[in-house]
Amino acid sequence: MKEISNAELSVLNILWQDSPLGASEVVEALTSSKDMHEKTVKTLLNRLVKKQALGFEKQGRAYRYFPLIDQSEYQLKESQSFVERVFAGKVAPLVAGFAKQKQLSPEDIAELKALIDNWEEEQS
Repeated sequence: MKEISNAELSVLNILWQDSPLGASEVVEALTSSKDMHEKTVKTLLNRLVKKQALGFEKQGRAYRYFPLIDQSEYQLKESQSFVERVFAGKVAPLVAGFAKQKQLSPEDIAELKALIDNWEEEQS
């Protein structure tokens, strides 16, 4: 898969929440929450179609867009890439950094403990 820019990711996030959507609906969602112009959003939609991250269907004169890539698969790929590049493939320093900065909520800690417990059970 080709690289997805932060701006393109904003478009994907809208479509992962609800799709298919028309260009005008994506434009409305992004221009009201960010400083993006209509032309920029339409350019991003076209780029994502060319990158095969979005598909579309024609409905009358309008196009309705939908993601061709799964959000969880994309997040996994990107997080693995980040950990590999920044932390030499080790997750512990990443989590330790958040813990040292007191950026882990009690809910985060509970989720991490549950994930580790589940992983340990699967390994036995």
